[in-house]
Amino acid sequence: MRIIGLTGGIGMGKSTAAAAFRRARIPVFDADLAVHRLQAKGGRAVKLIEAAFPGTTSQGAIDRPALRAAVFGDPSALTRLEHILHPMVEAEERAFVARARRAGQRAVVLDIPLLFETTGESRVDTVVVVSAPRAIQVHRVAQRRRMTRADVEAVIARQMPDAEKRRRADLVVRTGLSRAHTLQALRRFIRTLRA
Repeated sequence: MRIIGLTGGIGMGKSTAAAAFRRARIPVFDADLAVHRLQAKGGRAVKLIEAAFPGTTSQGAIDRPALRAAVFGDPSALTRLEHILHPMVEAEERAFVARARRAGQRAVVLDIPLLFETTGESRVDTVVVVSAPRAIQVHRVAQRRRMTRADVEAVIARQMPDAEKRRRADLVVRTGLSRAHTLQALRRFIRTLRA
């Protein structure tokens, strides 16, 4: 079974790419969704995060703005949070891959925003990076998240540079031209998975 790592910076088009893989009936593991489940009411990470960052829960779930405030601008706090979440997300990822293997899937996609930052490329066969020009990226994020340009730039600055991700990719899918162009490139890649 071929394991595809899908990554790219915020606003680069990972959701569009993941949806294309799902439409092609290729199972997709969504690391962000796994984090949301772990932090939701009854999630396995809630008590551990509250113990590490008191006051960051509300009604049995993580209060995301409170947690963001607790770790924003504090690299050591962010590292503590990552030490709680990353092993749990990786355990869910391993279970997902094992289920797909037992089901006889020919390929799976691991949609992981921090693929390179968490050395996730060592767990995949092929890395697909989605990429768009900076101006388009900033516009998409500002629109979707209702953030100021300064806030968007701050988020982007904390991520691995797009040029470095593209350099380390096996395949770069350009998402800044048109949706049709992006989907055409993804369909070509999906055909190679089925060949």
